[in-house]
Amino acid sequence: MSSKKFNNVFIKDNFSIVGPLEKNGLLKAYDLAMDNYYYGEKTFEQAEIKMQKIVLDNLLSKNKLSENKVDLLIGGDLINQISISNYNASKFRIPYLGVYSACATYVESLIIASSLISGKLAKNIITITSSHNLNAERQFRYPVEYGAIKKHTSTFTSTAATATLITSENTNIKIESATVGKPIDMGINDANNMGAIMAPAAAETLNTHLLEMKRSINYYDLIITGDLGKVGKEIFLELLSKEYNINLKKYMDAGCEIYTNSQETYAGASGPVALPLVLFDKILCCKKYKKILVIATGSLQSVQLANQKLGIPGIAHAISLEVL
Repeated sequence: MSSKKFNNVFIKDNFSIVGPLEKNGLLKAYDLAMDNYYYGEKTFEQAEIKMQKIVLDNLLSKNKLSENKVDLLIGGDLINQISISNYNASKFRIPYLGVYSACATYVESLIIASSLISGKLAKNIITITSSHNLNAERQFRYPVEYGAIKKHTSTFTSTAATATLITSENTNIKIESATVGKPIDMGINDANNMGAIMAPAAAETLNTHLLEMKRSINYYDLIITGDLGKVGKEIFLELLSKEYNINLKKYMDAGCEIYTNSQETYAGASGPVALPLVLFDKILCCKKYKKILVIATGSLQSVQLANQKLGIPGIAHAISLEVL
C-alpha cells in the first residue's frame, strides 16, 4: 500500500516570505516580502539561507515555541546536497532531517512529520522549504544574466520560503492521509519541460490514492497539484481522462496561480514553495474547501545525467487535508 491514514495530526500554523516578483503577483496573504533578490546578503545563496531563518524564527515566535519544544525540523531545497536547508538548520538547536524530492519536497516532509506524530513519536514538528529563482536557474539551466532564450514549456522558479508547524494538538486543519508516489521516467531529458516530466507521476499518484483509499473523485472539494504549469496541467488532465477514466473538474495547479499574465513567467511557477504558497495564501485562507487533496510534483533531475541524455524521473506525493 502506498497510502496511509493518520491519527491526530494537524497543521497549526505557517509562515512565508516571498520574493520581489511574487509580491506583485496574484497572492496577497503572505507574511513578508523581499524588495530584492540579495535580501541584504552578499550572494543569492546566503539570501536563501536568510529567508529560511526568517520564516523559522517567525513561526517559533508566533507560536511562543522555544527550540527545545520542537521535536524535529524536516526540510529541503533545490540546491546541491540541500545545502540551503543544512546551513539554516545549523543555526538552530533542533534535531534535523534533510529531505529531497525536488519540487515535491514540501509534501514529502509533511508525510514524514505526520507519520511520526501519528505514531506518537513526536508532538511538534516544523517542516521548511525554499527556492530562489537565481540560484535554481544557475544550477539546473543557465544563469539568468546569460539571457538564454526560454521555451514556452519552461517554468519560472519562485523565490520564497515557508515553514509549517505540524502538531498533535487539535486545530481546524487535519492531515488525514497520504499517498507516497513512485518515480516515473518517460525518457524526457529536457529540463525546460518539467510539466511533461511530472504529469505522469501526478496522474498515477492521484489514481493510486483514489483506489487505495476507496474514494471517488467527487470525495474532494478540490484537488491541487504543485507546479505542473500551463503545459503540464493539460497533459495531466489528458492522462487522467485517457489512461484512468478520471474526469477532473474541481482542480487547480499552484504553478498557474502565482503570477499574472503580464509578468511573463512562461508556463507558470515552479519550485517546492509554489504549492505551499498557494495552499496557505489562497486556498486555506478562503475557507471554501473542506476536503482537499494536495499533490506535490517533482522533477528529479541532475545536470550531469541530463547532459548524458538520460531521462528525468518525475515524482508526486499526496496528502489529504480536512478543514474542520
